Amino acid sequence: MSTNLNRQYLRKPTWLRVPPPYIGNSHKIRTTLADLQLHTVCQEAACPNIAECFACGTATFLIMGNICTRNCRYCNVTHGLPEPVDEQEISRLTEAVREMKLSYTVITSVTRDDLPDGGALVFADCISELREKIPEIKIEVLIPDFQGNAASLEKVIGAKPDVINHNIEVAKSLFPQIRPQGNYQRSLNLLQCVAETSVITKSGFMVGFGESRDDILRLIDDLASVSCARLTIGQYQQPSRKHWLVTKYYHPDEFAELKEIAYQKGFEHVESGPLVRSSYHAALAGQRDKHA
Repeated sequence: MSTNLNRQYLRKPTWLRVPPPYIGNSHKIRTTLADLQLHTVCQEAACPNIAECFACGTATFLIMGNICTRNCRYCNVTHGLPEPVDEQEISRLTEAVREMKLSYTVITSVTRDDLPDGGALVFADCISELREKIPEIKIEVLIPDFQGNAASLEKVIGAKPDVINHNIEVAKSLFPQIRPQGNYQRSLNLLQCVAETSVITKSGFMVGFGESRDDILRLIDDLASVSCARLTIGQYQQPSRKHWLVTKYYHPDEFAELKEIAYQKGFEHVESGPLVRSSYHAALAGQRDKHA
């Protein structure tokens, strides 16, 4: 297996500078999450937008613990053997959503290949309880691939979230090296299954791993071919020196070009920029017209 270990570290450009993570409403949000013993992917994955999103009173909740059964080479979430699912977690999450006065919430999880259904029932129960307790809430779920288990996916679809997001993350040519426990075609098949329902489909990927322009264009084409409706494109940033190296920092103008290309391919909403992550401006997507 080839790696990029011999490449040199690149200096971050000025457009990747972000505010410090403890500003404005951020401290209050962190306190609420800590008091309710909840995790967010914002914190666990060291998201570069954590200051902006927390300051706006939004967060992407991480359910089923904070230890992942997979070990993707770009990801900062801890890898290992997860704890048993906390049966009280959903109630605490619902309380947090109410306390934070959210109108749109994003729920994701670590990958739980140790569970028979990959955690699909937990996602479904979480959606159902939020619908019961906070009827006006809009719900987006960011799900793993459930190892291609159709019955697991159907549990989530049947709970009727507003959006089902499944990030493909990297170009096909790099998938075996960077996401060795995943499968490119399996992810596309999942998105296609969701697109055949009334639930909005969404996916996202990062650039800067060493992919070519043709790789990026093919990835956009592949996502368009399975009728994915919403798309996020962001810059990969290396969480630590043990992770995959950044091979290129794309300029904001390049992200703007990719956004235009994606709209031309038929996506209804696209977020593309150096600091974009899968949940970035998620609540705004449904409020905007197509390519206004």
